[in-house]
Amino acid sequence: MDNVKTNASTNSNSKRSARPRRKRRSERLLAVLEPFEEVVVLMHDNPDPDAIASGWAIKRLIEEKLLKTVRLLGGGAIVRAENRYMVKLLQPPLELTDELAIPPRTAIVLVDCGLQASNRLNVADGDCKIVAVIDHHESHEFTSKLPFRDLRPRVAASATIAATYLREQNLPPNANLATALMYALRSETRGNQTYYSSTDRAILPWLTRLADPQKLAQIEDAPLSRAYYSDLVLALQNTFMYDAVAFCLLPRAEGAEIVGEVADLLIRCEEIHRVFCGAVVENDVVVSVRTDQEGGHATELVQATLAGLGRGGGHVHRAGGKIAGRASGERVPDELHEELRRRWLETCSVDRQRGTRLVRRLEIAENL
Repeated sequence: MDNVKTNASTNSNSKRSARPRRKRRSERLLAVLEPFEEVVVLMHDNPDPDAIASGWAIKRLIEEKLLKTVRLLGGGAIVRAENRYMVKLLQPPLELTDELAIPPRTAIVLVDCGLQASNRLNVADGDCKIVAVIDHHESHEFTSKLPFRDLRPRVAASATIAATYLREQNLPPNANLATALMYALRSETRGNQTYYSSTDRAILPWLTRLADPQKLAQIEDAPLSRAYYSDLVLALQNTFMYDAVAFCLLPRAEGAEIVGEVADLLIRCEEIHRVFCGAVVENDVVVSVRTDQEGGHATELVQATLAGLGRGGGHVHRAGGKIAGRASGERVPDELHEELRRRWLETCSVDRQRGTRLVRRLEIAENL
């Protein structure tokens, strides 16, 4: 009887050990891309450090493992001082373009953006197609028909996801790429977005050993232009408070990133729990929303405010959006300005209609 039990146990263990190992995500991505001649890794417009670093890591993974030609593409420009300095110091192999001209038999991998993202270059019909999405933003997109998708909204940065692929494939990044991945993680966890998943915590020590701390410090202390201070003064003068809710439309913006930068600064005010910041960039109105620990869900707030006007998305405490083609010149049109203010206050359940300036112009004049 004991022998029968022993044999049954042995057979059971043999069956368990004979089960095929489940493929790791990096292996599944590489298998999807194998049939294609070339690959384009596509970031969102005005790519931030997370898009750049994660796209760079995916590019290296594919080049090293599949020996294919890979291009890292994005639209718009890089405006934020730290981001420009990161590109200058680390030299990521990215291309910024206004048009997406892709040869046949090319696979497209979306990184740090989704299928329905309005802030990326459009993919024209043809032999090229989107086959993969790698992203950490909250999304309700229908992506089940894609050959590969890795959507992890509880992970702090897309850079974490990309770095895990490199580690799975035993491809340690060089110092510049590791520094970019580290800075991406640090920039994505600003402004109350401080949650680190177990995946983030596992990858941080690995990247820390490989990154260049001196270059990381230089990026975080990047030099600022005089125009930055001019835009900042105008933004502060045009910020209105409605109890613990702030509303700011910049009279001008050098680029989309200044909108988020002002929002990051405003949410640090101890009296403010929710921030709406916007500006005209080309013919669009670009929006950033920030909340602190008491301010609620930023993505839900921006989507409710822009419903029927534009689109938005993001994270619990940091979100953004865009109203396409509704503006010309530097300022948000008066009618749209009032509509956005009304919607924002309604969304935040604020009855007070008359705001107070964060910094009164009289205060500035008195101190000149």
